[in-house]
Amino acid sequence: MQIMPTHKDELMYLKKIDGPRMVLLPDGTRMTRADLPAPDTRRWVASRKAAVVNGVKYGLISRTEAMETYSLSEEEYDSWQSAVDDHGIAALKTTALQKYRQP
Repeated sequence: MQIMPTHKDELMYLKKIDGPRMVLLPDGTRMTRADLPAPDTRRWVASRKAAVVNGVKYGLISRTEAMETYSLSEEEYDSWQSAVDDHGIAALKTTALQKYRQP
């Protein structure tokens, strides 16, 4: 049985993208490209940084694509990734920088 749209203009097309549309995270939640921050993000809160790091870590987007999309330098992205790897998402908070910074 084929489901037909009620109106011929209601057809939906998916934009062609490289890579998967969804990945499964270790905690069982699903992450899609809709969970990533907008490309024009200016205010980088910890949750947005973590979304980018998790997107790369679990294969939703490539590291190169993340750096290009969000205008990140290698050093900036690497600092986010190492903060998450070493101390978790809390280390991405601006107020926690001194606490997690190495001497």
